[in-house]
Order: sequence, then structure tokens, then C-alpha cells
Amino acid sequence: MSYQLLSEPIRRFIRDKGWESLRPIQNAAITKIMGSEENYILVSRTASGKTEAAFLPILSKVNFFDTGVQVLYISPLIALINDQFARVEDLCKYLDVKVTKWHGEANRTLKEKLVKDPSGIILITPESIEAMFVNRPYQVKALFSNLRYVVIDEIHSFVGTDRGIHLQSILSRLQQVNSSRFSIVGLSATMSELNKFLEVKSFTGEIEHTKILIDRTPKEINAVFRFFKAEGEELPLELLKDLYNETKESKVLIFPNSRGRAEEVAVKLKKISDRLKGHPNYFSHHSSVDRQVREYVEYFAKNNKQQNFCISCTSTLELGIDIGSVDEVVQIDSTHSIASLIQRVGRSGRKDGQQSNLFLYATDRWSLLQSIACWLLYKEGFTEPPQVTEKPVDILLHQALSITKGYSGLPISDLIDQLAKNFTFRSIDRNEIKEIIDHLIEIDLLEQLRHEVIIGVEGEKLVNSRNFYSMFQSEDNFKVVHAGNNIGEVPYSSQLKENENILLAARIWKIKFVDEQAKRVEVIPAHDGKKPIFSGGVGMIHPKIREKMFEILYSSDHYDFLDELSIIEINILRREFSVFDITNQNFQRPLKISEKKLELFTFTGSQINRTIQFLFDIADITTVNVEAQSALEIQISEVELKSSWGKWNIAEEELDLLLKQKIETAPGILGFSKWAYYLPVSFQIMLLKQKYFDFDSAKKLLDQMKLIRNC
Repeated sequence: MSYQLLSEPIRRFIRDKGWESLRPIQNAAITKIMGSEENYILVSRTASGKTEAAFLPILSKVNFFDTGVQVLYISPLIALINDQFARVEDLCKYLDVKVTKWHGEANRTLKEKLVKDPSGIILITPESIEAMFVNRPYQVKALFSNLRYVVIDEIHSFVGTDRGIHLQSILSRLQQVNSSRFSIVGLSATMSELNKFLEVKSFTGEIEHTKILIDRTPKEINAVFRFFKAEGEELPLELLKDLYNETKESKVLIFPNSRGRAEEVAVKLKKISDRLKGHPNYFSHHSSVDRQVREYVEYFAKNNKQQNFCISCTSTLELGIDIGSVDEVVQIDSTHSIASLIQRVGRSGRKDGQQSNLFLYATDRWSLLQSIACWLLYKEGFTEPPQVTEKPVDILLHQALSITKGYSGLPISDLIDQLAKNFTFRSIDRNEIKEIIDHLIEIDLLEQLRHEVIIGVEGEKLVNSRNFYSMFQSEDNFKVVHAGNNIGEVPYSSQLKENENILLAARIWKIKFVDEQAKRVEVIPAHDGKKPIFSGGVGMIHPKIREKMFEILYSSDHYDFLDELSIIEINILRREFSVFDITNQNFQRPLKISEKKLELFTFTGSQINRTIQFLFDIADITTVNVEAQSALEIQISEVELKSSWGKWNIAEEELDLLLKQKIETAPGILGFSKWAYYLPVSFQIMLLKQKYFDFDSAKKLLDQMKLIRNC
């Protein structure tokens, strides 16, 4: 029995908690971690005890009397660190092990004490480790030279992202300063066996020494789909009334797809509740809401056992921050990914034996179709595989600056060696590394002194900025203030002007003054009924979702989770597409011909659609990307389309030249990467091919594509 493998203090912790038994993922993790030094990825649904699954065996196994910090817990969010701190500290009381939070908002005195006497466990973000490498490299050595375990929470939020590549590099650098090899334990709720896990395993840098433990215990989910057609930008009143009735006596999280929509939902539901004498606890929670306001919302949700509440939120409450028991989760219009849907569903029914209650509201037929596709793929066990960046040259550039700053300069050969030894950059050869460093010298981010490099004059501006440590692109935000109190932030736009109304922190505010130099907006509560400014966003859709949408259109399946209006809308769409004689969905695609325009329904992912549009541009086929419908509106005649078809098949050198011209005329195309702007042009082109476009998939689809006309 795995319980017997644990140390006596940890067994006493379990007894004192009154646990009748260990969870499946805990049993598996204890047995494996206690018996080997391998890396493990623990995959189990939300609220299944993954944190304890990692820490019960680690705390039993590690000798905390050894010098230095023994365990590093890495989280994607500061809020998650603050949330998990109490859980980990509670466990560690039984061993008298010190637990320290380490981030920009953490207690400085406690951090200084830890540096003088390193021990125990640190909870930290990747950005804080990076800041330590840059500014206090001696602290890295003092704290982390004897690490035994690194626990990475919500590892799926890192894998396949720039932030994840950055974390990989940090892990590799930590291994280099460590006296012996440390093991990695990753925690995830959203990974699918269909992904084969190769990219997840490679994240540790040791594929052959990384094992994945999966808890396949099913979760009962009650899903209800409802359709309310939107006529304009705002949500239909009938949808809001229905949503209020469904959620008024529950603890609820509502996930719209943008911050603006989240504010609209919170404000309008509160208005309905005030009118009908319902509860007052309507909140918004997203990155633009002030941190203290967000923390109050989290505290209220977690600690208020009696009162119902409704939080309208974005992905800020998608990850594992504990806000207590939630009765229902609502998704307004389709999620952009199945991984996101899994995270959101998992927020309700967190107690053993409880089912999750999910309401999915759609406001147009394409969003409804996408919601159904995501739901069916979720039930089939599909989750989007991570995006693979074979040569992450932009992150390498950042790490070259970080290493140089941390060493206060070093020989060029040593810098190249360190980057080449980093398992994150194993696909980038030494000549390419040298070319990037030479370019950094040329643009004065680095300065060469004989055989050494130091940070250059222009480089100092970058590395001394607080924004240097993260891979996030910082928005040009304006702080919103009422009577001296911070309400939050809003992105700058031309609509941000006096007497306009904005939505923020679940209230409507009137702008009284915009200080563009200070990036500050003074507001007062609005009572004039003037419509507020809305803001939204579009996510990237995986090809599998669009292919499933295509399949649904030509299926006769009846879905018992749809309400009557949803069934009507899907049947209307099916009838409209029945005019296309589609017999093979692998390569046939509908071409809708009308008097005014042509519409090509590609039914493929956002990245491939974007690439097809670029290739069509090469062939002088002018298009408008109708992303929500996975369609390209073609602005030439059918005859011209036929004559231009295939003219995008050009030599690689010519394609590179066109990409170079695109960068020169529209440098904003590199906005997907924070550091791409500083690369040589040839590497910028490489990044466009790897991360922005997908030429191989787009050309394969176009080469096989047979257009099926509607007449």
C-alpha cells in the first residue's frame, strides 16, 4: 500500500486530515516517486489532489537537513503561488520545513533570510528565477545548487509556448549550477493521450527519463446548450434573463471570451439582480481589474460559504486558483480550445461524487457549431497538442542577453558554449548562435571587447527594464482611477476619451479626464445610460476543431444536449450546406458563389487559414479572412480564381524574399514574439515559418483541394 511508503510525519498529516483513502493519482505518484529518480508528469482532472500527489512522496523522501533549498515549486501565476502556499505550508508543518514565497509582491525580509540560510521549499514564477539569474546570480548558486525536486504546476500552460521555452532554458541553467541532477514533477489537468505526450516529455530535457501517470477516473458532466441570436455587439437581453434565472441561486463562474464581454455580463446581471431584489454578489475578474480587487473576489468566493455569487471572468480563473466550491460553469460563445474548456469545466463539481454543471450559450450559429465541435472532441478525449518550435531563436537571443548581464560580461566562446549546452536550444547549431551574437553586437545590444562581450548601450535599456524578465508582450495600458483608488487598467484606444463610458470591475464608469502622458484615466460612476465601450479578442483555433465542425454539418446525428433553438440553427446550417455535394471531407471544400462574392470554406485551423491567405495574395487572389466561419471571402471572379489557382507554388528563395518584404512593409507581423524584432532578418523569416505561418500544411491542403460549387 502506498500509504506505508510515506514517512511517519506525512502519515500523521493524512490521519489528522481524516482522509479515508488516497486518490488514484496520489497512490500512483507515491509508489513511483518514492521508488525512482525519474521525472513524472501527473495528469488528472481538476481538484483530484495533484498537489498532494507530488508533495506527499517528495516530503517523505527528501532530506531537508541537507544544505540549500531542496524543492522548487514553479507556478504560472503569482495568485496561484499565494493560493498554494497555505496547502504546502500545512503539509510542511509536520516536518518543520520552511516554505517561502518568492515573487515581486512577497515579503522581502523573508527572502533575505532565506538567502543567508537556504533551506526548505521555494514557491516561485519563471520570471522571478530569470530576474535572479540577471541581477543576483550568486543567489541562484546559493539557493539552488542542491535542488532535489522541481514541481511545475499547470505544466500544460507552459508547454508549446514562448513562456514554456523560456522555462525550459531556465531549468537547463538550473541543472548546470546544481551539484547533482534534480528530478521534475509536472502537474496537469488537460493533457490527452492522443497527443502521445512526446512534446510534454521533451519539456524536461530527458525524454527517456520522463514518465507520465494518468488518472482516467471519469468525471460526470451535465452539459446544456442554449442559443440566443445576437443582433448587434451586445448580448441579447433574453440570454441575460435566462442566464440570471439559471444562476441566481448558485455559486457560478461565467467565462465570456473577452474582458469587455466579461464586464458586460457582470454589470448587466447585477442590474437584473438589483431590479428583482436578488443577491448583490456580482463580480468581474480579469487581468485589467486591479490586483487587490481580484484578490478580494477570490477571497470572497473561497470563504463565503452561505451567500451565492457570480464571477464573470477570463482565463485568470481558468487555472487552479482555489475559490472553493462552484455549482455551475457558464461558457458564453465557444472556447477557442478544448484545453481551455477542460480547465473551465473542472472548476465546478470539485467535491468527490459531484457532477460538473456546464451551460454553453451561443449567440450566432457558427459559435454554436464550434461549441458542439469542441464538446464532441472533448468527449472523444482530444486535446490540442503543443505547438513545436524547432529552433526558438528569439528565446535564445533573450537568454544570450540574460547570461551576459548575469556574468557582467564573458568570453564570446563561453557564451556560445552555454547556449549550445542548453537542451532547449539543441536544434540551433553553433554557427547560428554565433550569427545571432554577431548581430546583437552590430545593433549595440552587446558590445565586444576583444574576445569578450558585455551588455551594449542599447542592451542596457532592455535588460534594466522590468519587462525584460518575461516573454509576455506588455499592453499599452492606461490606469483607471476613481477618487484616488485604483480600479484597474484598460488598453489604449482612440475611443478612450472624456465623457465616454467604460466597463471595469463590474461597474460602469464615466471618463472625466484622460492624461496621455501619465497613462491615467480619471473616472466617476456613470448613471446616464450611455452605452459603454466594448473590447474583444479572437483566439487561435486548431484544425481538428474546424474539421469536426465540417463533419457535424454533413452528419444527421441528433444531439440531446441541445435546446430547441440550437437544433433549429444547426439544421438551418445543414440545409444551407446541403447544396454542396461533399463526398470526401479530406480534400473537398465548399465554394459558395453568389452575385456579389465568392466564399471558400476551408474548415481548417487559424494558422493554416492565415497562411492560405498569404499564398493567395502571392497569386493575386484578394481575400478577406472570415475567421469565425473558417472562410475566405474572395474578391475576384470565379474565372480569375481558376486562372490564378496554383500560382503560389514558388521556389523557397522567392518565398523568403516575399516574407522579407512583408517584414519591411508591415513589421507588426512579428508581434507574436517579444524578441523577434532584434534578430537578423533571416532568423525573423525562420520564426515566421515556424510560429506564424504553416506553409507545409497549407500547401498540402491546397494541392489536394477540390472546390465544390453550390450551383
